[in-house]
Amino acid sequence: MVLASVPALARTSLARVLHDLGGTLLTLVHGDPDDAAELGGITIHDPLDDTALPPRSLVLAVGVGTGDDVVRLVRQVGEQGAVGVVLRAPLVATAEVMTAAREAGVALLELARGASWTQLAAMLRVLVAEGDVGVDDAESLGGLPAGDLFALANAVAALLDAPVTIEDRGSRVLAFSGRQDEADSSRVETILGRQVPERYLRVLVERGVFRDLARSDRPVHVDPVPMGDGGFSVPRVAAGVRAGSELLGSIWAAVREPLTEDRATALQDAAKLVALHMLRVRAGADVERRLRADLLGTALEGGSGAPGALRRLGLVDQPVVVLALSVVQPEADGTGDGSDVMSADAALANERQRISDAFAMHLSAFHPRAAVALIAGVSYGLVPVRHGDGTLAEERAVQIAGDFLERVGRKVHAVVGVGPVAEDVVGLAYAKSCADRALRALRERGSRSGASAAARLADVHVESLLIELRDMVNARGDRPTGSVARLLAYDAEHGSSLVDTLRAWLDAFGDVVAASAAVHVHPNTFRYRLRRLGEVGGIDLADADARFVAMLQLRVIAS
Repeated sequence: MVLASVPALARTSLARVLHDLGGTLLTLVHGDPDDAAELGGITIHDPLDDTALPPRSLVLAVGVGTGDDVVRLVRQVGEQGAVGVVLRAPLVATAEVMTAAREAGVALLELARGASWTQLAAMLRVLVAEGDVGVDDAESLGGLPAGDLFALANAVAALLDAPVTIEDRGSRVLAFSGRQDEADSSRVETILGRQVPERYLRVLVERGVFRDLARSDRPVHVDPVPMGDGGFSVPRVAAGVRAGSELLGSIWAAVREPLTEDRATALQDAAKLVALHMLRVRAGADVERRLRADLLGTALEGGSGAPGALRRLGLVDQPVVVLALSVVQPEADGTGDGSDVMSADAALANERQRISDAFAMHLSAFHPRAAVALIAGVSYGLVPVRHGDGTLAEERAVQIAGDFLERVGRKVHAVVGVGPVAEDVVGLAYAKSCADRALRALRERGSRSGASAAARLADVHVESLLIELRDMVNARGDRPTGSVARLLAYDAEHGSSLVDTLRAWLDAFGDVVAASAAVHVHPNTFRYRLRRLGEVGGIDLADADARFVAMLQLRVIAS
């Protein structure tokens, strides 16, 4: 089967971006729509960061208003060779704005209302594929660049003479063709949200559409779903995309009339080619993840290979702050068979990768060259900072990590340790060590009410030191001695709570009222127990050294 041809546009050109996203997500306000020169990258504008832009960048102006701010930004990025600026609609194209764009040679684009910056960044990454590993531009499948789902969607749309989307198994939009204005409002809503709305999914499930897609290679006709003005008013034809017995996703075409037999066969054949491209994208993503993990791991070791790894990551000679994120696994209840354990492990591995990908996108919003990789179950992030920022950069990293954890919600229990700024290769290994120590302290702290889920080592230093002391005494097999040992033995024999009494008194700095409240007894009862533990344990509570030894043993050795 030969797919219909699509315009021969460079994969990383502004013209290609406008061809695939224009009319749906982006509108060109000023500039050359036929600019086919290669883009140098996608950059998210940060007013607090004066990092130089890559040549011919497309700048996403998040939070930039109108008027003077736009003029100032356009002139600034124009001096650095940017090719265009994307601003939130509606863009007020004043004479000053247009003059600045014309003099700077910068294209102005509007991001449609309802579309998120995160969505745009994700779509642009698919198109631009900046730094993708394992994607060879010379390689093609069915006459189209391997893995180029947008080109493929346009080719299928030309075959069917209908606007097309390519979706994964979760009904998330991977790519879409042009001419989406010929469909209905539900299609626009789906593309803007990158996900088929839940209310439509429920109807499709009830009608058995996904069941039919999974069972048959033939296209499935879907009648309209009336839901008022925003309904699914144009019929759809869908075809499952599968590799062997695995359903990878589906192709959806908005058609005004049933497909002819020839077009139905063409859609069925196109689904096979889409499967090859989706497998190519998945394989390329896996290769990229492995390579990025290897490079980031090598950089964090700080050895002789670190400079080369940092160079390939685009972070050479750049101070970075190190973040370490871990998804905390709920404790098993001890029930269930081996298959339950394997299923839980697989779910945890999938959740870690999903959160790692989301973490990478979150950090890239703050700096386009931020690097994230999942290494041994921990997602490490390197975020470039300005020279001399030091503590300020660490505090900002904690805030960024905290914002991310709030966004992923309570369904995912994750924690983030933040290391100090590494000014050079030598400092990277130390920064990673500090991030790891903070991460472990947060993991062992658990989900205590009011406890922060993101912290620097300085914020949890005491907890970290106690953990390390506990590791040391466990490795040596140390056991409680002296007064604490005698109290533990007495409690075990008599069922008393003298150790808990001592711990509460030490934690309250000798405040009997506070300590008695902590263990829920009357202050007089608590004073009696204090006298009793002094007699049994032989401990002098007036001796500072004796108190310190007891506190240390209770914190580090005694369970």
